[in-house]
Amino acid sequence: MMDYLHLDSLAVNDPSGSDRLVGDFQAYSAWRGQLSQSVSQLARWLNEQDLDDAQTQHRVQILLDKLKDDKLNIAFVAEFSRGKSELINAIFFAHYGQRVLPSSAGRTTMCPTELFYDAGQPASIQLLPIETRKQNVTTSEYRRYPEEWTTIPLELANAEALLAAFRQVGYTKRVPIDEAREYGLFNDEDPDQKMTVDAEGKVEIPAWRHALINFPHPLLEQGLVILDTPGLNAIGTEPELTLNLLPNAHAILFILAADTGVTKSDIDVWRNHIGRVQGGTRGRLVVLNKIDGLWDDLKTPEQIAGEITRQVDTTAHLLGVPTDQVYPVSAQKALVAKVHEDPDLLARSQLTRLETALSQELLPSKQDIVRDSTMTEVEDIVGATRGILGARRGGLGEQLGELTALRGKNHDVVAQMMEKVQSDKRHFEQGLVRFQALRSVFSQQTNQLLTLLGMDALKAEIARIRGEMERSLFSFGEGGLRAIMDRFFKDVNGNISKSAEQVAEIQAMMAAMYRKFSEEHGLGQVTPPPFSTLKYHKELARLEKSFREHFNTISNLLTTSQGRLTAKFFETVASRVVYVFEVANRDVENWLKAVMAPMETQVREHQLQLRRRLESIKRIHKATDTLEGRIVELEDMDRQLGHQLEELEARLRAVYGVLNADFAPPRAAA
Repeated sequence: MMDYLHLDSLAVNDPSGSDRLVGDFQAYSAWRGQLSQSVSQLARWLNEQDLDDAQTQHRVQILLDKLKDDKLNIAFVAEFSRGKSELINAIFFAHYGQRVLPSSAGRTTMCPTELFYDAGQPASIQLLPIETRKQNVTTSEYRRYPEEWTTIPLELANAEALLAAFRQVGYTKRVPIDEAREYGLFNDEDPDQKMTVDAEGKVEIPAWRHALINFPHPLLEQGLVILDTPGLNAIGTEPELTLNLLPNAHAILFILAADTGVTKSDIDVWRNHIGRVQGGTRGRLVVLNKIDGLWDDLKTPEQIAGEITRQVDTTAHLLGVPTDQVYPVSAQKALVAKVHEDPDLLARSQLTRLETALSQELLPSKQDIVRDSTMTEVEDIVGATRGILGARRGGLGEQLGELTALRGKNHDVVAQMMEKVQSDKRHFEQGLVRFQALRSVFSQQTNQLLTLLGMDALKAEIARIRGEMERSLFSFGEGGLRAIMDRFFKDVNGNISKSAEQVAEIQAMMAAMYRKFSEEHGLGQVTPPPFSTLKYHKELARLEKSFREHFNTISNLLTTSQGRLTAKFFETVASRVVYVFEVANRDVENWLKAVMAPMETQVREHQLQLRRRLESIKRIHKATDTLEGRIVELEDMDRQLGHQLEELEARLRAVYGVLNADFAPPRAAA
């Protein structure tokens, strides 16, 4: 029996390469760890050199948190009896020597299931009761209330107890048709569902609405998240999947079965929920499972291969995808082959080709995203630090120039020089009065910007729309619902557009102030960082498109079912809109700090340099310091600043070295 207490020892050392995907995940995680380490080393050096401030520390912490919490989401989608759970076992859990996810004929996964690992929480399975579907509350909202979930602790040292806990995810119950209809799980116009009604007028439904499995698998610990979805019924009736989980998956594996072919419900799932998901077909792989059903001892290997090729061609044609996007496999044989270390059976199962494709589809593109965002942030931080050091060297150069000019001059000349520096200081202090006035205007414009993105006003608008929708179900019908939602999306998009105008005003004001200070006081010319609201508009457009398509996909349902599903869909849309505005608020607040921080830093540095210039000349004027001694001291300080600049560039090159390196899987090292 497997000892589940030593999961970390399950390293991937298979020289045959059959665990390529697992190895690539571990290599990607190691690369991400090296990147975090190099950024942390840069941050520590900045702190040791007294070159950071609260804003820099905040930006570095956000970057490190993003790297730490970086997730790789893979969704497995299939109708029942396609071997989906077996495929997950074969790819990710074969090293346990047995099935981790229950897998048998018929329905084994009845509710959407997320497998992940959170070290801050105990290993457990959280199950959201199906009864929560009576309320128009999203599963995302329920995540905030653990008491609403049934929690099953996982006994990691007891394999039988562990498997028994996993089996509970697939529990079902029989309920009257009216109750199933209330949950949105029974369609009176679906002949297939009518056939499932028993003699007592009851139908089978899942016991749970959603499952969250916190499990300390090595890959889950590295940020992998597996989403297991139970087919068309769950996707069509749980808007959270349509609007959030599937669109945000980095890869989707759509599983078909060679023994059933491509059914009508398979085509519906692909066309309505996967093939059109934002991002095109990238990361969308079709898996033709159970090819071992075509293995026939009375046929030659060539005949079997020909039959599999014909199945692949037919599948590709029906789904409208290239044949090289369809991967024939036998998940069951692949699992057996991995457990028994049978390379011939593994090769025949063809799973390695799918693992390779998944790795090539998912990880390089994810690495590019992380690389680009990290490089932009690090370059901004280093650029700001370079500016600080440049300003300090500029100030020292000015002091050196003044003091060198005093060589051989009398006491009166020193006094004149002191008066000049004092005049510069007074002039700069007058500029500071204008700077404080600018801060006041900046604060006013910031408040206006944040008002446009205000969460309280948005939630009040959602509550008002909710009320109008409830009334329209009984009076205005589908057309009324469309009009209400059209106005809702127009209003929220309008607020984002007005925010963009406000951002442009702030940018123009700050650019003018930077330019003025540069001209009057010799401060370095800085361009305020840009800010775009395009990504928020795009996400709102995607939600609006999904909502419009929703009306088409449920147009054949009864009016009561339409209303119930539409209400659930609206709650999910509203939840995503709130999330978009929360992200926009967070991004705007960080941008506002980034806009003001360079100006504040330059003002602070300039004040410091003026104070030092004045102090140097005062000391020489009072004969408390020798001129030559002070010049030597300043030249030494200039050399130190030069060394700091060189070290800063070396630190940046070290980060670049990690950023530009492709992750190296263990097999390559071997």
